[in-house]
Amino acid sequence: MEVYKFGGASVKGAEAVRHVAQILAKEQGPKVLVFSAMGKTTNALEALLNAFFRQEPDRAEAFKKLMTDHIAIFQALFTPDTERYALVQGLLRERFEQLYQRLLEAAVLPYDQAYDQIVSYGERLSTLLIVNYLQENGLPVEMIDAADLIRTDSRFREANVQWETTVKQIRAAVLPLLEQGKWVLTQGFIGGDGQGHTTTLGREGSDYSAAILAHSIDARQMTIWKDVPGVLNADPKYFSNTCKLAHISYSDATELAYFGASVIHPKTIKPLQNKHIPLYVRSFIQPDEPGTWVGLDDVENTVVPSYIFKPNQILLSVYPKDFSFIEEIGLARIFDLLARYGMKVNLMQNSALSFSLCLDGAKGRFPDLLGALSAEFDCVYNEGMDLVTIRHYTPAVVEQIVAGRAVLLEQRTRHTVQLVVARKA
Repeated sequence: MEVYKFGGASVKGAEAVRHVAQILAKEQGPKVLVFSAMGKTTNALEALLNAFFRQEPDRAEAFKKLMTDHIAIFQALFTPDTERYALVQGLLRERFEQLYQRLLEAAVLPYDQAYDQIVSYGERLSTLLIVNYLQENGLPVEMIDAADLIRTDSRFREANVQWETTVKQIRAAVLPLLEQGKWVLTQGFIGGDGQGHTTTLGREGSDYSAAILAHSIDARQMTIWKDVPGVLNADPKYFSNTCKLAHISYSDATELAYFGASVIHPKTIKPLQNKHIPLYVRSFIQPDEPGTWVGLDDVENTVVPSYIFKPNQILLSVYPKDFSFIEEIGLARIFDLLARYGMKVNLMQNSALSFSLCLDGAKGRFPDLLGALSAEFDCVYNEGMDLVTIRHYTPAVVEQIVAGRAVLLEQRTRHTVQLVVARKA
């Protein structure tokens, strides 16, 4: 048994869905298929939710565009005047009517709860179209809603998996179908809290969903299909001389994901490593190429330097007003405020009289955090910084990356260096 996960880029339009169907038609044996929303649908749904929350005048037009985009894909995939066309047309209309009603009701809900109820429609729309297209083309696929498989708590937008219940639900629903030779299709990113509420596992959480399923059914392996040839040693958006890593250990994959590599979701590796399930990262553009194998830690790690680049960072340094040490009580207060204002910490370093943090400038409410901290501490900050993480670094590599830019903060371990540097002029 294998689990395949396809991201939004692999199903961004009708031609992409046809290509995925061609890949699957060549595969043998039953699979569990996990799909993301199509293309940039999640971003569109986020904007749509905000438009309805704020009662923006163009909200109806934004809804119409989302619906029109999906209808265009539907019309390109299915032949008119057929039973399947009429079936999918009716289901699609019903799904959008539900979404519009949910949007009207969203403003009376806490924002995070409303977010999960609305944004999860991206995956539900994509899988509605994909499962019917695959069935129409002869694949024995059955769909199960992910909210009925993955049980979580009610921490909306970043739900925690309740593992014991989740494993029981997945095995009870999925294994009988696989034993009958069926393929099971479900959504990534989505869970359910057992009280009728949809939850989500965090942005880009579909990889994690697939790993949960692989763990629960004791899959032979899991494959993530991407628009890159495998795990690269750097993001080609920022680095021109990238190379594919043929094999990396679970440990290296976890470290790279933790530091911000976009190919694998940070929570993906643990459920796989715990049962020694190998992970393959392969290209849906070149499906016959081997990709990258993520496997056991006793296999020698690659020593090719890997680079992770995070722009739009804020370097914040906090000092006590009375020249006292920053001790546990002060640190607890700082972390309480970080959590309250939703700030993501990417790096931290302390001395006797200061505590410095590299914060993600695109997340959370930094002005509110700064105001609260300034009431108790002296604060100095720099915006527009770059955070560069180098795994398996060498002095020459560090010098090349810095390239004369001012380094405001540096932290090294045996295998990894992190540098907060001024943005290039």
